[in-house]
Amino acid sequence: MRSDIVKKGATRCAHRSLFHANGFGADELSRPLIGVCNSFNEIIPGHMHLKSITEAAKLGVAAAGGTPIEFPAIGVCDGIAMGHTGMKYSLASRELIADSIEAVTMASGFDALILIPNCDKVVPGMLMAAARLNIPAVIVSGGPMLAGRLHGKNISVSQAFEAAGKFAAGQMTQEEMTELESKACPGCGSCSGLFTANTMNCLSEALGMALDGNGTIPAAYNGARLILAKRAGKVVMDMLKKNILPRDILTLKAFENAITVDMGIGGSSNTVLHLTAIANECGIKLPSKLFDEISARTPYITKLSPAGKHHMQDLEEAGGISAVMHELSKKNLLHLDALTVDGTLGERIKDAEILNPDVIHSVENPYRPTGGIAILQGNICPDCAVVKASAVSEDMLVYKGKAKCFDSEETAINAIMGGKIHDGDVVVIRYEGPKGGPGMQEMLNPTAAITGAGLKVGLITDGRFSGASQGACIGHISPEAMEGGTIALIEDGDIISIDIPNRKLELEVGDDELAKRRAAWVKPEPKIKTGYLARYAKLTTSASTGAVVNA
Repeated sequence: MRSDIVKKGATRCAHRSLFHANGFGADELSRPLIGVCNSFNEIIPGHMHLKSITEAAKLGVAAAGGTPIEFPAIGVCDGIAMGHTGMKYSLASRELIADSIEAVTMASGFDALILIPNCDKVVPGMLMAAARLNIPAVIVSGGPMLAGRLHGKNISVSQAFEAAGKFAAGQMTQEEMTELESKACPGCGSCSGLFTANTMNCLSEALGMALDGNGTIPAAYNGARLILAKRAGKVVMDMLKKNILPRDILTLKAFENAITVDMGIGGSSNTVLHLTAIANECGIKLPSKLFDEISARTPYITKLSPAGKHHMQDLEEAGGISAVMHELSKKNLLHLDALTVDGTLGERIKDAEILNPDVIHSVENPYRPTGGIAILQGNICPDCAVVKASAVSEDMLVYKGKAKCFDSEETAINAIMGGKIHDGDVVVIRYEGPKGGPGMQEMLNPTAAITGAGLKVGLITDGRFSGASQGACIGHISPEAMEGGTIALIEDGDIISIDIPNRKLELEVGDDELAKRRAAWVKPEPKIKTGYLARYAKLTTSASTGAVVNA
């Protein structure tokens, strides 16, 4: 066993005494040591119940003959970090999570891992660690939050963010806002729409690294989630016996399956960053054109909040991700021979079925014939840009407008809330990329304010958007402004053309004029010059390659 390096032989006498201090006896040290990484904290609603999930997973490990040993991981709540300097740390925290799991696992000699995330960057960070370490590992999340209820309708955190725009536009009173904020998030779990956290927990199933139900069983369904966690403990012990490793599962076929499911469910645009980063840990390249090729052939068959009225609990009751995959497999869109933590994908989904066709449409009757995410290119984004096409209204899929440029999210939100943005504009938010932000913060505040105010505008940025964002919001523009990308050269009044069906994003300015502007461009000083974010800015790659930290 790998853990023998910390527990066997005369030279490990001191090591065994330290384990003894923790209450581990000789019989427990004779078994495989299974690291159980618990991302519990009292900041993130999706994580506040993870102690019980962790205890269940540990019971599953012990019942299957292993010795579970719990250790922590950090987590940032994107909702609480939104709209201030804290959001710069969100994407960057993904690297800290992966690095810290690597450090504890290598220092402790664990034989296998159970990884217990729930929200935004914690899920991909843990998957990156699993791929990097390549010891048996299973993901088991805490599950999605139930939708809130207000005046007989389901709501989520999306409506709470949009309330700011409605309040500023005089469409909502202070009393109405107070009532909304008390009802939007009713309890534990990752926010109830198909935002980044829930998308990544669903894609963990499609990748094969999590069990059926991981992405959709609500956190409030305590019994079902505890059973899932116990099962994960038993499964990881079986993987250890059979020597099934993450990179046996995380193959190119697995990533193509995950991208296909992502397109079919209309997931968060952040998944392009995260899947690319996880694949990078496996030595696999996921070029942006692959996402678009898969999107072009994948029907969009669910329409969950923020794009539609349904929430994660509805998807679970309709058959979950296995039902989605079974339906997509009817068009031969999935690699059914791909390995998962408990068999092949085909074996897992063979008996799945759609239980509510209003939530999961058939491939013959999709919401749209192509996938939920589109990759755009053009002179603004020669490398790539990303848009959640499933959350764009039909009348905004093709759009032209005049640029209004802002060199930070803060100045943009002030302009939106101050009534300085009007129908027909394209809001340009730049110097918010991986290097420029630094940290590529999410832009949910401006998008929600635009939606709440009922404005018909486009928004482009070298930053990124929350999975809760909706509208013609195009992010991940690469190269970013801080690297001298074209987005840095846009001026107020320039015409910007958005054509999502034809995958185009163009600045209608001649090459000669752009060359003059480029010659005059001066790289600005970094916004943050000390601490972790300063180091991150120096080491991170482009959004087009996953915004990963170079070794």
